[in-house]
Amino acid sequence: MDLLGLWIALGVVGFIILSALFVWFNNSAIKTTRYKINIEGAPSLKIVHLSDLHGKSFSKNNSKLVKKVAEQSPDFIAVTGDIIHLYTPKNKAVALQTVSAVKEVAPVIYIAGNHEMRNKGYRFFRKDLMEAGATVLDDSSVEVCGITVAGLNGASLRNDKIQKITPDVSPRILLAHEPQYFEKYASCGYDLVLCGHAHGGQWRIPFTSIGLYAPGQGKFPKYTSGLHQSGKTKMIISRGLGNSEFPLRLFNRPEIVVIDIN
Repeated sequence: MDLLGLWIALGVVGFIILSALFVWFNNSAIKTTRYKINIEGAPSLKIVHLSDLHGKSFSKNNSKLVKKVAEQSPDFIAVTGDIIHLYTPKNKAVALQTVSAVKEVAPVIYIAGNHEMRNKGYRFFRKDLMEAGATVLDDSSVEVCGITVAGLNGASLRNDKIQKITPDVSPRILLAHEPQYFEKYASCGYDLVLCGHAHGGQWRIPFTSIGLYAPGQGKFPKYTSGLHQSGKTKMIISRGLGNSEFPLRLFNRPEIVVIDIN
């Protein structure tokens, strides 16, 4: 091989290595995104919001993710669905190990997403989650840290169940997996809504918040991440942690969300 050929070969190898590192970084390096919001009448508290794990493990026993959560010292942890992708032993083990670990940091409040509701296995998985230490909200509510948190089951997003489960108290927070129903959530007067599902648009246009696709919204979706507001209702969307049918993120790192209230 002549000198030019050697440089070309080294260039190709270097490009492959850099590309692999770039893909790894976009899919395995967890980003922490912080929000400070005011809710009238609410106590001061910190929430860690996790979504769309899809059975992904960030190192053994999800230790990197657990460490990230513990560093925040939250008052409670909100998990807004799709903690699994399929009801396989591996998926279930990762999900339950993660819940069991983070519940030692703070109380875990969980709702089911569309992936949990795909088959009849959810009723058994729900029991496992509760045994692992999660409070599972299936169209119900609970008071935690002095504020009422309601949870909308993934199967109830498209009907009028939210009208029936909205607690007659204030302030109140809603956990709901899919963000495209924001106006429905806002019409019920929630102060804060936490969602996931959109995976940040999966591939994002560099240096923007524009995602290319989200389930339920299609191409160039409106709701993929960040803070949105309608009237008094604020909605924060997590870009999520794992992937589902499409296995690759670009310009869209896995995310945990930290919310400081008041």
